[in-house]
Amino acid sequence: MDSKVSTVAPSQTLNATTQSKPKEKDFLNHLEAYLAKRDGVDKLLKISRYATKIILASSVRPETVQLTRRLKSFESSVGLSRKAFRLGKFVQDVNALRNFHLDSKQEIFLSIIAYGGEGLYYFVEQFIWLAKSGLIDAKHSRNLQKISAWAEFIGYVGSISLKVRDLKRINEDEACLDSSIEIAVSRGVGCKEDEERKRKLREKKLMKQLSVVQDLADGLMALADIQDGKGSFSDPLLVSCAGLLSAIISTHKNWVSC
Repeated sequence: MDSKVSTVAPSQTLNATTQSKPKEKDFLNHLEAYLAKRDGVDKLLKISRYATKIILASSVRPETVQLTRRLKSFESSVGLSRKAFRLGKFVQDVNALRNFHLDSKQEIFLSIIAYGGEGLYYFVEQFIWLAKSGLIDAKHSRNLQKISAWAEFIGYVGSISLKVRDLKRINEDEACLDSSIEIAVSRGVGCKEDEERKRKLREKKLMKQLSVVQDLADGLMALADIQDGKGSFSDPLLVSCAGLLSAIISTHKNWVSC
């Protein structure tokens, strides 16, 4: 009996240890999964576009007229390409609104603003793409862009409000966990599960904070579109930096979620 136990237990322990260790993702497989996502390619295009806009808007701008023309053409082309990635994207906001767990009238109101605004933005963006592609008369483009900018801005107001509420809940949960860990330590009881929950909660908190920063940056760009480049928040370099910041944060979030 003892020999039987000694031969089985090590293998079970080895399997348990192997299962407990998270398997590291192969970089190329991870990259393939990232590029297979619509948002993954879109955000890489966004990085390239706003990096180009920063070059054009700053002192780094090349003196060569031909190179400047090429950069402007590239930026415009990438901007138009990104709009194609928004075809049908409004459906995700419709589904998010349907599946959202509502706890109060305030959350109902904020979720309608957030998902409704973003959904309307993506819906209108389809027609802007068609107008810029030449299928729809370009005379409608200006009015469509105004509607799109307002819908996007309103959507970000709702989204930031919801995320701030989520952060407050996360802080409350974190405070409860801290109290539980302190009590467990004072009693000499193990608290590995609570520490693991706290680690995951902090990761969730960080991602939520990054999402708020991203929404603020995108909201600034939407406000600049509403002001038609004439307001105090419409400086080309400021807007371009906000766009690049938003793109980097979104790229990181999409990479982690793959």
